[in-house]
Amino acid sequence: MTAAVTAPARPRTPVAARRYWPVAAALVLAALGLLLAGRGSWPAALSVDLSGPLGSASDWIVDNRDSHPLFLYFFGHVSNAVVLSVRGVYLVLLAAGWAGVTAAAGLVAWRLAGVRLAVTAVAAFAVCGLLGMWVPTMQTLALMVVAVAASVALGAVLGLAAGLSDRTYRALRPVLDTMQVLPAFAYLLPVVLVFGIGVPAAVLATVVYAAPPMARLTALGLRSADPGVLEAAASLGATGRQRLLTARIPLARKELLLGVNQSIMMALSMAVIASVIGAGGLGDRVYQALASVDVGAALAAGIPIVLLAVVLDRTATGARSRGGSGRAWTGCAAAVVAAALTGRLTGGLTWPEAWHVDIAEPVNRAVDWMTAHLYSGVPLIGGTADWAAHFTGWVLDPVRDGLQALPWWALLMAVGALALVVGTWRTALTAVGAMAAIGVLGVWDASLDTLSQVLAAVAVTLVLGFGIAVGAARSTRLERLLRPVLDVFQTMPQFVYLIPVVALFGVGRAPAVAAAVVYALPAVVRITTQGLRGVDPVALESARSLGATGWQQLRQVQFPLARPALLLAVNQAVVLVLAVVIIGGLVGGGALGYDVVFGLAQGDLATGLVAGAAIVCLGLMLDRVTQPTAEKEA
Repeated sequence: MTAAVTAPARPRTPVAARRYWPVAAALVLAALGLLLAGRGSWPAALSVDLSGPLGSASDWIVDNRDSHPLFLYFFGHVSNAVVLSVRGVYLVLLAAGWAGVTAAAGLVAWRLAGVRLAVTAVAAFAVCGLLGMWVPTMQTLALMVVAVAASVALGAVLGLAAGLSDRTYRALRPVLDTMQVLPAFAYLLPVVLVFGIGVPAAVLATVVYAAPPMARLTALGLRSADPGVLEAAASLGATGRQRLLTARIPLARKELLLGVNQSIMMALSMAVIASVIGAGGLGDRVYQALASVDVGAALAAGIPIVLLAVVLDRTATGARSRGGSGRAWTGCAAAVVAAALTGRLTGGLTWPEAWHVDIAEPVNRAVDWMTAHLYSGVPLIGGTADWAAHFTGWVLDPVRDGLQALPWWALLMAVGALALVVGTWRTALTAVGAMAAIGVLGVWDASLDTLSQVLAAVAVTLVLGFGIAVGAARSTRLERLLRPVLDVFQTMPQFVYLIPVVALFGVGRAPAVAAAVVYALPAVVRITTQGLRGVDPVALESARSLGATGWQQLRQVQFPLARPALLLAVNQAVVLVLAVVIIGGLVGGGALGYDVVFGLAQGDLATGLVAGAAIVCLGLMLDRVTQPTAEKEA
């Protein structure tokens, strides 16, 4: 054998040069850009009007939905299967009655996560009944069962293919990356176009939204299986299928259960948002209440959503470490049947009306009191309406006007420079291409309006999140106090955050930003706290021994060493904020979110689809300019 000849190592570029050369390149390009034509907003000559073709395509689909073979023999069967599945699960839940469903929730939680969660599950379902939301809760739960089962199955198949084949993994990875950064609203219009308004569209949108986490985590678990174990199984003569079933899948159990957990949470979030396209259940009650600004009714439906999210999250998490024998599960099934029969014999299939507690009226009275006393006219500090108006006038309007006043080419170059700072040329080209596509779609100004809201919300989120995380990283007591609060906030669907901001701030862009901040804040606090706590203690001890103050340790040691976690926190803040800013179109956020809501409400799918495509491009661009690549991290 001939020894391989190694090329001499190339001299490494100094760190400062590697960090700042993209900025210098951007300045040079900016000077050259002054020679370009088309200063100001995106030139109309470079835009493409898609309303005609999209309107024609929409009309063709509507006209042929009941006659074309593609709809009759494929989409029609899919739609019927979804409707029958959801109806079947719903009828089973109704037949079990409130006693059977509550007993089932408590026993499953007990077997998977212990007595404490069992009590929580029983109390959660009891609260759903007390609030008069038993039937909507069962509707949402039926949709969830079908959607989660389909999401887990689809995600497992895709993850299995990606975990066993490098070529499939390389092909699926950019698709899954893109799907995970898209706001939930972007999934609604395509399925509405094919399936129309109703349960099938809602379930399929939920499946498409919730399947990527399962696929990614399944592929991760299979690909990270211990090579030594696999080699030992192969040396014992195990076939590929035997190695998969007896080695790879058992070793990936943690990732698989985490994938199921993430699919459940994303499916619940999407099932609530899908009420806009006819999903029904709790989400529909929240949507109708928000449309009429009935905060009490919205809260009465929002509380069961939160409780359902907490119970499902904790049960799925507990399944990672607990299980149960077949005999124990048989006993649980017998107990559920006995509870259901007892409820049926006493004539109580649905929650008794005598046990309902009306919270809508007192909540609305409290909202009226806040409107009268806190909304405006509070001495010295003003009111919540004043805060919203000041934030809009002092922050949102200047940022929006500044972005819209920038020359389009300067904005593209700024996006490219930011992407180069954290990534590679491929990342920069993707980000610039996504931003340019927004201009081509003809929604440049509306997209910059949405971008201004995202930037303002991200800035507030990072200031609050980093401040809280620094305190939590230094104080174990504060971290323990924050943990249950962050747990609850991270399990709440996006829709629920709109309820309190409407009560406090009314409608407009500022409430949409406030809801986005509250939604993204828990993730930023948790990621940053973990990053700061994970800093090498030896480095901190060395800094202390040299006389560094607490602020110097934080700025010169902890922040630099926790840089990957901080960048991840920024990326997650951007993605989560964008998701809620788009939904803010329901409460007066305007811009792209309003276009999507208008398209769904008025049946103007051309407007809605163009806005949805722009949201996709905006999400892709923001993800690329805030997510460092492996080359940069190295």
